[in-house]
Amino acid sequence: MNSYLSRAALPALLALLLSACSPAAEQPLPYYGIHTTDPQTGDTIYHRIRDFAFIDQDSQQVTNATFAGKAYVADFFFTSCPTICPKVKKNMLRMYEAYKDEDRLLFLSHSIDIKRDTVGRLKAYAQGLGIDDGSHRWRLVTGKRKEIYDIAYDYISTALENPDAPGGFDHSGYVLLIDANGHLRAYADGTNKEEVDRLMGDIDRLLAEMDAGKKK
Repeated sequence: MNSYLSRAALPALLALLLSACSPAAEQPLPYYGIHTTDPQTGDTIYHRIRDFAFIDQDSQQVTNATFAGKAYVADFFFTSCPTICPKVKKNMLRMYEAYKDEDRLLFLSHSIDIKRDTVGRLKAYAQGLGIDDGSHRWRLVTGKRKEIYDIAYDYISTALENPDAPGGFDHSGYVLLIDANGHLRAYADGTNKEEVDRLMGDIDRLLAEMDAGKKK
């Protein structure tokens, strides 16, 4: 059985993995993923993005520590994508601009075209998006093929080569909100403006949750 999730199966699986019913606006965002239980304490251990080390468009290493104490929005793409990537990046840019003064929120885009999306090509793509401003708020990263494809599973996303897919790759158009502890807290169809608007509301809720945590 293919270990990666098809785009068609993602919505049903995400709903199945939801740890609780959809929360009211004043409640914390849910935690997505397969959770386990600490055998010693009985506490829930929430799904978390694994440790990673990639290289961004400025040849800088990007790891989990890069996002320490910060939330981030992630996606998977490739620069020559002829279908959904331009739509997703348009909506990512909306979020990037909307939160340009929010230093607790960063952006991370994983290229799934390891051969063609070199550091130089990612740099040119960043310049084309207008995000090459030296702030390092939006990292476009590449790395080893297996590591990129495996981490997509942590994001409950799809990333794989498929000669029958447009551009030669199959990937979901989801944009995913990760909290400061590496937990997946919200997602949206990145090609859908209304869903991304909802995700921005979820970002606001997560930032408020972070503020509340500091006051405790």
